[in-house]
Amino acid sequence: MLNRVILIGRLTRDPELRYTPAGVAVTQFTLAVDRPFTSQGGEREADFIPVVTWRQLAETCANYLRKGRLAAVEGRIQVRNYENNEGKRVYVTEVIADNVRFLESANRDNSGGGGGQPMREEPSYGGGGRANNNNNSRSNNQDPFSDDGKPIDISDDDLPF
Repeated sequence: MLNRVILIGRLTRDPELRYTPAGVAVTQFTLAVDRPFTSQGGEREADFIPVVTWRQLAETCANYLRKGRLAAVEGRIQVRNYENNEGKRVYVTEVIADNVRFLESANRDNSGGGGGQPMREEPSYGGGGRANNNNNSRSNNQDPFSDDGKPIDISDDDLPF
């Protein structure tokens, strides 16, 4: 059996970080994922998918993800249910993420202060990341994320899925 999901979308709001009574970190956020087609009116529609992260990943997401940022989420779909105050059964479908990739730079304002996002959370593009920011000999062609979070224009035809 297989329960695996991969999503790429934008956060609809800042992640909410909470702690369980046992002290385990849990973060919730919603990812807006565009549908691969347009409506009859020619407008693009999106699905709003709730995502939950746990432990260190939850704290990392709470520290570095913000509303509007592009992120890739890998995990599994979980359906849970509970009884609300009115006695009705409520079903919740969400993605339990075990891997989150930040697809835009965390340093959008070019403030350059320390505390950048951890390298292991950034996509691997072979550019060496932020460790070489003072190296002026590196061309922009080697680092596709050197625009510090400016939108990248990619058509749906360029995507492999």
